[in-house]
Amino acid sequence: MTAAKQDRRSRTVRWLAALALLQGLHASGGYAQQAAAPAPLAKDAAAPAKEPAPPPSVTILGARDAHGVLGRDVRSSTGEDMGHIVDVIVDLTGTVRAAVIDFGGFLGVGSRKIVVDWTALDFKHIAEKSDQVTLDLTKEQVKAAPEYKEDKPVVVLGAAGKLSPWIFDH
Repeated sequence: MTAAKQDRRSRTVRWLAALALLQGLHASGGYAQQAAAPAPLAKDAAAPAKEPAPPPSVTILGARDAHGVLGRDVRSSTGEDMGHIVDVIVDLTGTVRAAVIDFGGFLGVGSRKIVVDWTALDFKHIAEKSDQVTLDLTKEQVKAAPEYKEDKPVVVLGAAGKLSPWIFDH
């Protein structure tokens, strides 16, 4: 790691520590307050005082530790162009279950959206924004998949042996 990156990371950590300290002081009331004007009397009985919200948690992800997936190009394991990711599907718990891929066509004409199981995608070789996601399916398998349409039942194409059933509460 270069000295400039270490310095930047050090400044970021110090800034976040100072922010956390200020939030802690604010939550505990350990700071000077100016006298506020008395609150007007309510016509009804006094409402119970609201407790302040707890400070949010903070997680720092390194620039090389996490990447966005929307718009990423998708390739087969043999290097065939499979389209690009246009949406992500989650279940009722918020767990990512599948990706919607815009497949086929040329410049958006003649393309269609298909849904592939999240476990059929390989993100191991993503280091830069221009890197692609690998799909563990062939172009023929993807061509045979039914088209995804919102508000219709979703058919999820999965790699052999990797697809697990979704449990829904109807």
